[in-house]
Amino acid sequence: MAAAPLGGAAAGSLLQFLRLVGQLKRVPRTGWVYRNVEKPESVSDHMYRMAVMALVTEDKQLNKDRCVRLALVHDMAECIVGDIAPADNISKEEKHQREEAAMKHLTQLLSEDLRKEIYELWEEYEHQSTAEARFVKELDQCEMILQASEYEELEKMPGRLQDFYDSTSGIKKEVGPEEGFEGEASCPYRPTQGEHMYKESVAKAPR
Repeated sequence: MAAAPLGGAAAGSLLQFLRLVGQLKRVPRTGWVYRNVEKPESVSDHMYRMAVMALVTEDKQLNKDRCVRLALVHDMAECIVGDIAPADNISKEEKHQREEAAMKHLTQLLSEDLRKEIYELWEEYEHQSTAEARFVKELDQCEMILQASEYEELEKMPGRLQDFYDSTSGIKKEVGPEEGFEGEASCPYRPTQGEHMYKESVAKAPR
């Protein structure tokens, strides 16, 4: 059954929503900007790879579709408020209030069903109220770690972004069960200290 065509006002509101969300392609990730990374990724870049990471998860206990949706929504408010970083000295409460207002503005442009779905996904992530939301939070940190590793490789400066790794103290390099790993969340994208030392030795090697 074909979808009902959108009326003029509804189509205009949807277009406005898409234009606002499209701004994410032009909002740089603030952490990289503050560290003078050349050509820093956008918020949209970050969210896209997170969604792909969710898509390829093999954890059968998680609702994969919901994880992908959460990844696509979790930073959506930043098209209005920007990427607020810890270095901006804005409290978590203030950050939440700004992003909440932005999400309410964004979702008011959508039909009632979509408005409810997207806003509730954002709230679910914010409150970390489900296993899927907590998993996507781990992906958020893992994607940052992977991106930091790529920037270090591109700049041939291993360890330059070590503080980004350090900020994810709850995320560990993935270790197999045969090695006795238990407890904290795992991330298969985090380089070990040995890998950093290897990259450093390669960078210093005569050519």
